[in-house]
Amino acid sequence: MTTTAIAVATRGTRAMRVPGRILLPIGFILIVLVLQELLTRGGILPAGYFPPVSATLAALAAELTGSTLYGALFSTLTTWLMALVTALVLGTVCGVILGLVVPLEALLRPAIEFLRPVPSVALIPLVVLTLGTGSEGALFLAVFAAFWQVLIPAIAGVRAVHPTALDTARSYSFTAWQRVRWIRLPAMLPHLATATRLATSTSLILVVTAEIIIQMPGIGSEITMSRTTGNPPRMYAYIMLSGVAGIVLNTVVRRVEKRLFATHGLQEER
Repeated sequence: MTTTAIAVATRGTRAMRVPGRILLPIGFILIVLVLQELLTRGGILPAGYFPPVSATLAALAAELTGSTLYGALFSTLTTWLMALVTALVLGTVCGVILGLVVPLEALLRPAIEFLRPVPSVALIPLVVLTLGTGSEGALFLAVFAAFWQVLIPAIAGVRAVHPTALDTARSYSFTAWQRVRWIRLPAMLPHLATATRLATSTSLILVVTAEIIIQMPGIGSEITMSRTTGNPPRMYAYIMLSGVAGIVLNTVVRRVEKRLFATHGLQEER
């Protein structure tokens, strides 16, 4: 078999795998939704806690015709985007510095290990007292949670460069900045790609959580309002919206990541 034939067969096999990876999860979700609908309609599950899926979809359709849903979605996504960008910039810059300056990283390691496991939700009372109940509170909580997921991979990425590559750069009289720009930063990309995916979902979760607890405008506040007013279908409609938003954002990040890896000729980290 020629090399061309092998390549064509490989692409065909991959093309056949893609529908399976998409259809199987969708099929499983549909089965769960149908089962929940039947159990609720049959009185096995309490409708007050588990409304029929049809009622949830009807509530979602009703919200799509109004302006409340779009305003809440815009508020949540705006805070999420600001948090993600801030965490990526701060985490990458601090990671590069700590990765290059080993004594500084050793000095700050105890503080990092102390703060990193602290749940952002535990800081909500402090955030309310200091920053109030505005979007700044959700922004801080999301940045705090996502920052550590970027910092640690950034440090590891800076130090992942093979010593031979650095020795070669020195033999060609590369400056310190050129070594960072052309050797260390490309070595960081696989680590930062994984960190970005984690930070994307983490920051969205923290933004919605802060909106639920602190009652800031957004998807989370609409979930709490629906629960308070005794409207479970509307509550589940916004929960469904938050899940769809997470899937869409993760898909967008993955596509951007693949395009960047293809542009730089790098192997995607699994």
